[in-house]
Amino acid sequence: MFETILYPTDFSDVSKKALHAIKQLKASGARHVLILHVIDEQVLSAVRASRLVKPDAWEQNIRETVENDMGMIEKELREVGFQVRTMVKTGVPLREILGAEQREDVSLIVIGSHGKSNLEEVLLGSVSEKLIRKCAKPILVIKR
Repeated sequence: MFETILYPTDFSDVSKKALHAIKQLKASGARHVLILHVIDEQVLSAVRASRLVKPDAWEQNIRETVENDMGMIEKELREVGFQVRTMVKTGVPLREILGAEQREDVSLIVIGSHGKSNLEEVLLGSVSEKLIRKCAKPILVIKR
């Protein structure tokens, strides 16, 4: 039924719960998982403008951390029998997730209901909430 899953993650606790749900979908015939992490361009712009840290070093550190975390998730999913691809993008999270949905022929999106920043969700609306309204494919939202 859901052969290819798009798993956007920000590595938050609720995204880890979403990972558990993906593993359970293996028994229902899911075979492929595309793990997507989006480095938010607004955060990068703010760091560059702040001059409190060296932007290039900070960005390199973030990319290394993301690659490491993605590798652990990839390994975990491969161990239960999934074929896995990873993708790291820089941009607007909602836009990048919707773009991946369209380009990658996914059959389901699995996402956590809340990201790392609850303050951002209050001010801007959560990515998952906007995704529910805009995506064309089925979406499974995992609550905290």
